[in-house]
Amino acid sequence: MNLLALDTATEACSAAVWVDGAVLERHEWAPRRHAALILPMIEAVLAEAELDVMQLDAIAFGRGPGAFTGVRIAVGIAQGIAFAADRPVVPVSTLAALALGAARDSGRARIAAALDARMGEVYWGVYVVAGEDATPLGEERCCAPETATAPPGEWFGAGSGWAAHAEALTRRLTVSGWRGDGYPRAGDVARLAAAPSRRGAWVAAERALPVYLRNEVVVKPV
Repeated sequence: MNLLALDTATEACSAAVWVDGAVLERHEWAPRRHAALILPMIEAVLAEAELDVMQLDAIAFGRGPGAFTGVRIAVGIAQGIAFAADRPVVPVSTLAALALGAARDSGRARIAAALDARMGEVYWGVYVVAGEDATPLGEERCCAPETATAPPGEWFGAGSGWAAHAEALTRRLTVSGWRGDGYPRAGDVARLAAAPSRRGAWVAAERALPVYLRNEVVVKPV
């Protein structure tokens, strides 16, 4: 199976190809440069994998939450490629992708993922990671860090929300440690999209929808 994945929902920008379990990726810290970088990244990973779009089985994308403009870029490009190649799309949570990467890097399985949502809030989700899949425990939400919740037990914190609100978050749950410099990556979007449990999430291109979690969408630079 061949999957193309992209993520532009945060300050990081990345594209990846998943080919029968192997992942090739381009990733760059690129505030405000996503629109210029993402198409060349996609071309580069496809060329490295020696694939063209007609050899793809699906196109996965980070569907949010994240910056409004960045999420829209990912949705639009994924839809464009999917329509052109007549392929399905796979919307993948950016929080789940963040959790998967954090679990791999930290060796922990219980990940409390938080992205800084500005306005004194975080995009919040808690996951148990096994292999290359991340199972949410409860709904993702946008909330004040003082109201973040997680099931009992020890958690590892990941994401920019921890860098911004560690004091408040550590009062809400038991934490073995945290890292605030991690961001969702397209390679992890691809791994999640390829998980057998997620085949039901493959949809037609016109059903590729962003997820903002916040009723009032604020355009933030990416």
